[in-house]
Amino acid sequence: MGSELSRQLTQRFFRYLAITSQSDPKVKTLPSTPGQHDMARELAKELKTLGLDDIVIDEFATVTAVKKGNVPGAPRIGFITHIDTVDVGLSPDIHPQILTFTGDDLCLNKEKDIWLRVNEHPEILAYPDEEIIFSDGTSVLGADNKAAVTVVMTVLENLTAEHKHGDIVVAFVPDEEIGLCGAKALDLKRFDVDFAWTIDCCELGEIVYENFNAAAAEIRFTGVTAHPMSAKGVLVNPLLMATDFISHFDRRQTPECTEGREGYIWFNGIQAGQNEAILKANICDF
Repeated sequence: MGSELSRQLTQRFFRYLAITSQSDPKVKTLPSTPGQHDMARELAKELKTLGLDDIVIDEFATVTAVKKGNVPGAPRIGFITHIDTVDVGLSPDIHPQILTFTGDDLCLNKEKDIWLRVNEHPEILAYPDEEIIFSDGTSVLGADNKAAVTVVMTVLENLTAEHKHGDIVVAFVPDEEIGLCGAKALDLKRFDVDFAWTIDCCELGEIVYENFNAAAAEIRFTGVTAHPMSAKGVLVNPLLMATDFISHFDRRQTPECTEGREGYIWFNGIQAGQNEAILKANICDF
């Protein structure tokens, strides 16, 4: 990562990762976590330093700003990104590191014996002998979507008068990971553009022209509690009810067995005790 642009991107990315902004699906406020306010304030301050106009930060931690164009009549374009990172049950605090991938398994965390196994993530084979940013294995990396935020802000920093463009409007929104909550609350009068791109994490060079969409489902199973010494004919185990329910679905209609526009059901969470089990799922169909 020796070029000046690489250094800019890496330093900015690490700085954003130091701001904990994981969203929380259990919280119904917008944003769902206070760290997203911290991230929004940092971006608004930086946008001011970069000389953008019409900077607005609202109570939802949504930030918008305009880079004025220098070509009269040119299209007004927009870039929108989200500032939250996903909650997968790991630590919300991110500790990034740069490692060189030589083709072998990578130790992400020696103390906790956390490894990235090549046979589990064969997609990494496309990047031999490259320096790659990883987490330390105790959290997600947060490249979704702070890598995108980094790219947009670095583009704005490097635009000069020599670059010809119309107005560029940017929007940074919260709580995308828990249902596009921030995007739904965005005041489109602040994002008045001719066309726009959502910048999110994808494969290098990939352009996605259709949105991912899925419905969320929550299924509750209520059991009957009893002491195990006198449970025969009485106890109803809600955890077993949930696993029996899952077993009725086609094992091949899952994300790992489908692609493109093939539908799936993804059971992705369960909370269970002796009295109740709550099963969560995403359903995608066309």
